[in-house]
Amino acid sequence: MTGQRRTIGRLMPVEVAGFRGRVHVREDGPADAPVLVLLHGFSGSMHWFDLVVPLLADRFRLVRVDLLGHGSTGGPAADAPLQARVVGALLDDLDVSDATVVGHSFGADVAVELAERSDRTSRLVIVTQAPDYSDATFPKGNRLMTVPVLGAALGRTFQVGAVLVGAAFALRRGHPAGEELLRQGLQDFRALRVGMFRVVLGDRRDRMARRPLDDQVRDAGKPTLVILGEKDHFYGARSAERYRSAGARVEVFAESGHSPLVELPGRTAALIGSFAEPALTDD
Repeated sequence: MTGQRRTIGRLMPVEVAGFRGRVHVREDGPADAPVLVLLHGFSGSMHWFDLVVPLLADRFRLVRVDLLGHGSTGGPAADAPLQARVVGALLDDLDVSDATVVGHSFGADVAVELAERSDRTSRLVIVTQAPDYSDATFPKGNRLMTVPVLGAALGRTFQVGAVLVGAAFALRRGHPAGEELLRQGLQDFRALRVGMFRVVLGDRRDRMARRPLDDQVRDAGKPTLVILGEKDHFYGARSAERYRSAGARVEVFAESGHSPLVELPGRTAALIGSFAEPALTDD
């Protein structure tokens, strides 16, 4: 994949172990308000939060980040541990504290890592991400994407297919978000680094098998909200009890697929906002 999405924020310099470069960051809302850090999923960008930002920006300082290998950041492909180090460095530079970090899909991995590593985060929201791949449903042949030559050759076809599947599921249900899912996905596809397929379908699978996200949530010990979509064509809501056993609050949207941020922005924003509201009254 070549090119990047249009920059809508600023490019901030970051230097951590494993990465030195600039990262695309966008802030909305009052500078002195409680902070929500918004992290998109695999093959996405900060634009996946476009519909929820206006619903939260009146009372929260919203910090959106294009992860490495995505959006207007570009740069190398990277798994969650390095991504979390980069986001953590950004929060240091922005002097963020007591943040609620929200991660959608692969962004949830980054959010969980950040919750464990950084004392600048106090709450965690996981959106449509299972603890591991043990009962995930992916397109057949996806493991071929971890082979470098095949990954480069098949990347465009596979990603367009994944975008079309997500949009088709929404359109089949008569959901107006289908067109928006297709529009956003195709734009983000052009900026995605091919190496992210190896990361997400190989490195990530192995990492999550060693230490699933529910174990990390339990160890982080921070208030956690998990939002799952009953009609999520990748994960469904099958992991609800695992997260509850880890101490998380779990909400299942019966009518949502993998992208409630786009499919049900009003309901999603209201739930995230109410969960983060303690930050509005904490001394």
